[in-house]
Parts: sequence; C-alpha cells; structure tokens
Amino acid sequence: MTRVKICGISRIEDALAVAEVGADFMGLMFAPSTRRVSPEAAQQIIAALAAVPSRPQVVGVFVNTLASEINQLADFCRLDLVQLSGNESWEYCRGVDRPVIKVIHVSGIKGAESILAELSRGEGILGQGAFTCMLDTEVTGSYGGTGKKFDWELVGEVGQKRPVIIAGGLDVENVGLAIKTARPWGVDVSSGVETGGSKDIAKIKAFVGAVRRVDSEV
Repeated sequence: MTRVKICGISRIEDALAVAEVGADFMGLMFAPSTRRVSPEAAQQIIAALAAVPSRPQVVGVFVNTLASEINQLADFCRLDLVQLSGNESWEYCRGVDRPVIKVIHVSGIKGAESILAELSRGEGILGQGAFTCMLDTEVTGSYGGTGKKFDWELVGEVGQKRPVIIAGGLDVENVGLAIKTARPWGVDVSSGVETGGSKDIAKIKAFVGAVRRVDSEV
C-alpha cells in the first residue's frame, strides 16, 4: 500500500480531516513558509489527535535548523518523525533524536545513479534503514512546497533498490499516474490539496481516495 503524507497542516480541523481519511503521515512546517506553525500551535494540533483511534504519524519539517533546536521542538510538540528539507549533511542527521525523512532535491541533471550513490553514502554513515528518503523537485531559492514536479521515471529506477517518497507537483489529477509510473513507497502533497493557499478538506479526501484506488488496481 502506498503511504500518504499530507504536508503543511496548520489548523486542527485539517489535521482531523487528514486522520479521518486514513493518511499515514501529517506534516507540520517549522521552516520559513506561509504554512509555518508555532511550537504552541503544533502542540495543540497534535493534542487534538490524541483521541483519534489510528492517527497519522506527525512529521516536523525543518530546513537547516540546529539539531539541538529540532530535538527540543520534537520533545515539546511530541513529533513522531523529523523531515530535513534543507542542505543538512548525513553526518548532521546523527544528531537528530527522532527517525529522519531526508529530502534529496532532484534536478534535470541529477540522474538515478547519482541519487543512488548519495543514498548509499547516507547508509554508510547512518546505517541501513536508518532514514527514509524523499525525492522532491529542486527549485532555486526554495526547499519544497513549490508544486513543481520532476521526472517520475527516475523514481522508478531508484525505487527498485530503495523505498522512496515522492513529492513535488502531485495533486488529485496526477497522483494515480505518478504511482503507476514510479511505484513509490509513499507520496507527499501540500499545495496540491489547497484552494487559495489553504488546505481544502474535499481535496484531501479526494487525493487519498485516488491513491487507494490505484493501490487496488496495481
């Protein structure tokens, strides 16, 4: 089954909707972004999920933040995982106490071989299975949430050897094709389930539904 991560949640009602539709992960932005939440707001959102029988795992998204600060925020908010979306090194990941989702930004000149080599280097430093890989589109001046997609065929090559999450430009209309093309371990969406810059509960439900339909077909 394809794992689903809905990122950029900033309201309790959206978090509850993500839980209701059975998404696997929910992302809270702590990096500079229009979707950024304060530690206090994040704590309230996570607390609201406490009574949900099978709540999604909560991922804190950070960009080039001191590991000590990440660990403090993770403890304060009770995050399940940490996503590193900046230029953090593999060595840096050793200082993060929570399980890590490490983002590798994909450009037109970065092929499957170079990505696999980078992941192999990460496993050599952190150990096999010590992190989850997310592939997102490389956009100058941005670390994610751009709505830009990359070549999904490339993910298929990488995914044959290592499980990956794909992000960048996914929405209700194209996520089915993305899964059929790339066969990823998981998919991540933020702007693709928004209307006017805010999360759209109907789009969240439709996105998860589209993923589950494809899962039943492949």
